[in-house]
Amino acid sequence: MNTKEKAFSWVDSHRDEMVDLWKQMVTIDSGIGVKEGGMEMGNLCAGILERLGFSIRRVSYEKCGDTLIAERGSMDKPFVILMGHMDTVFFKGEPLRRPFTIKDGKAYGPGVLDMKGGVTILLSALQALEEAGYRDFPVKVILDADEEPAHMYSDAPELIRKESRGAACAFNFETGFTDHGLVVQRKGCWRFFVEVFGRGCHVGNDPENGRSAILEMAHKIIEIEKLTDFSKGYNVNAGTIEGGTVANAAPAYCKIECDFRYTHPEDLPVLRKKVEEVCSRTWVPGTKTKVSDNVGFGTMQKLPENMDLLRLAQQAAEENGFPVPGPKLCGGGSDAAYTTVEGVPTLCAAGVEGARNHTVEEWADVESLFRRTKQMAAILLKVEETL
Repeated sequence: MNTKEKAFSWVDSHRDEMVDLWKQMVTIDSGIGVKEGGMEMGNLCAGILERLGFSIRRVSYEKCGDTLIAERGSMDKPFVILMGHMDTVFFKGEPLRRPFTIKDGKAYGPGVLDMKGGVTILLSALQALEEAGYRDFPVKVILDADEEPAHMYSDAPELIRKESRGAACAFNFETGFTDHGLVVQRKGCWRFFVEVFGRGCHVGNDPENGRSAILEMAHKIIEIEKLTDFSKGYNVNAGTIEGGTVANAAPAYCKIECDFRYTHPEDLPVLRKKVEEVCSRTWVPGTKTKVSDNVGFGTMQKLPENMDLLRLAQQAAEENGFPVPGPKLCGGGSDAAYTTVEGVPTLCAAGVEGARNHTVEEWADVESLFRRTKQMAAILLKVEETL
């Protein structure tokens, strides 16, 4: 057997072990703000990578698990980046409420799709190639632990950019799609707060002196939502709201958090200006408004080289009888934004295939775990031929 056949054979003979690793990861509670779970995930992944001959560097943070940088081979040469995140969007205790289960060929559990299945593929593809006797290409693995809250606890975006320089290409093992596509472009995400300050009063005894922050915010929400323009590739959502105290008092304060998705980097300053124009208007006299940034993601740029990398992936699929992946534009942000901004050709969504991530209905196709591990091994062998 040649190297590829040996790698495929390893996958076929280690299906149970791959599912066990997947289950172990999903069982680890590494949700938002659960630092101990992020550390446990990091230790698990680091142990596997060390056994494969990788040197490990860790960058530590106060409120989340470490970011792992694992390297094998000379980083002075063009190298391949394999990347992903070890956290989930859920909060503490979710794996106990919804443990890893498999039913009718689908796996369920928090993060089973987003993206612990993808991390399993990443590690398994490296193991398959190692067991096939192939480890000659220089590779860097980047795994972080606070992607879901958009890195509000770390400097991972800057770190990924720094670590990406000099790379030949990158693969992000984010959520895969049931149409088998690979993401070549992602929208950016700007999250921001709007706060309105009004004046409270007793609505029975002194209604004329009240200045309702909620009423003012209601007008602003409608105008902000109107900024959605699908023809230009951007949309806004006022996602959370808080304000007021009791029904018989005029609300003196109201706050919303918004999420604005956009396609091109140059869209962001335009959208900022539009939001600022809305918030500079006043519907309830005597109220004041403040806009402030929250965390967000940059765009994953559609580099021409992304399409070249996709064609290579398509060749690997065709040659091995796998579904041929088409190109996808995705609205969800990912760390692929930070490799493409450095000019590194990148494909995203190389993880297990499924749907409903970020919900309790999240599921992943079990068979795609094995097929996509083989596909990635075949892609990496093709990439090495070009280095």
